[in-house]
Amino acid sequence: MSWYDSNKVDELVGKILTNVIKNENEELTFITAEGETYKMHHHQDCCESVYIEDINGDLQDLVGSPITLAEESTSSELQPWENEDDDRYRDSFTWTFYRFATLKGYVNIRWYGSSNGYYSESVSFEKVGDGDGD
Repeated sequence: MSWYDSNKVDELVGKILTNVIKNENEELTFITAEGETYKMHHHQDCCESVYIEDINGDLQDLVGSPITLAEESTSSELQPWENEDDDRYRDSFTWTFYRFATLKGYVNIRWYGSSNGYYSESVSFEKVGDGDGD
């Protein structure tokens, strides 16, 4: 399977993760018990910035127990914690929220993307390996 085979995050529901790896604030890798690998990241271009702003919860709570919730939502509205005078909200911006749960706990991941309005601010969730040597 190649990097451009995009999937929905809800594919993780029912799967058991064996590892979640955070690479700086740019990428998360999810590895399932079946050997599948998923990556959550952004394909950066010249005039945008997309990164993990915050993780609420412990990523290790997603390991070893079936995923019971995996959902994504986005917003381009100012959030209650934002200051409208902050320069990063003057052009285009998008918040992408991921919510995950297992019997062990909940994890909320908040991505922030900004651009001049002509570039993508979206987060990709892609299956990059399916456990059979890909």
